[in-house]
Amino acid sequence: MKIQVIQHSSINTLGTIEEYAKIKNHMLESTHFYKKKNPPKLDSFDLLIIMGGPIGVYDYEENPWLKDEKAFIKQAIEAGKPILGICLGAQLLADILEARVYENLHMEMGWFPVRASRSENKPEFLKGLPDEISVFHWHSRTFDLPSGAVQLFESEGCKNQGFVYRGRVVALQFHPEVNEDRIKNLIKRFGNGMENGPFVQKKEKMLGQREYLAGTKEFMFLVLDKFEKMI
Repeated sequence: MKIQVIQHSSINTLGTIEEYAKIKNHMLESTHFYKKKNPPKLDSFDLLIIMGGPIGVYDYEENPWLKDEKAFIKQAIEAGKPILGICLGAQLLADILEARVYENLHMEMGWFPVRASRSENKPEFLKGLPDEISVFHWHSRTFDLPSGAVQLFESEGCKNQGFVYRGRVVALQFHPEVNEDRIKNLIKRFGNGMENGPFVQKKEKMLGQREYLAGTKEFMFLVLDKFEKMI
């Protein structure tokens, strides 16, 4: 499988995605629209992963390259490519699919549980995934569900934690790709700007959570296995 990743900053490393690719012997390449405009060709990859980042989906003035990135992602959706969006990546997918992205009532920062959709008609994508899992969050924004999308997860602090669109486009607001180093870097870079709130953990509680790290790694691998089966 050929995996193409869109990264938005050097701090948003690939974590367990890179580990998965190495174990499975998959090709893994990264594109940085904030560095160059030339996108990869759609036929050069099987799976597109859109990572998080410290920007908003409407921040065109500071990041004019966002328009080019959105145009590329839209082309990938229309071409029927399997796509996974994480955090900012999820918000970009929601925006491109004409849903609203906005500030959530609460910040979520740290390890908090998400629950699978309680809808009677659960999407096929949820099969084999846990009904509830503690995952790492680092966001202040959320999104509405796009027309035609089906909710995947929710949390106490954020109603829409993920969706699936046409069975092949998956958005996850949380961070299943994190490892310990990634969390340390986030705290070092942005920890001083953390606000108090019911869903903001103390920094020391975010670190050293081996059980949560193991669980979220297993979850990430299960999700990527689902994409592998699509191809």
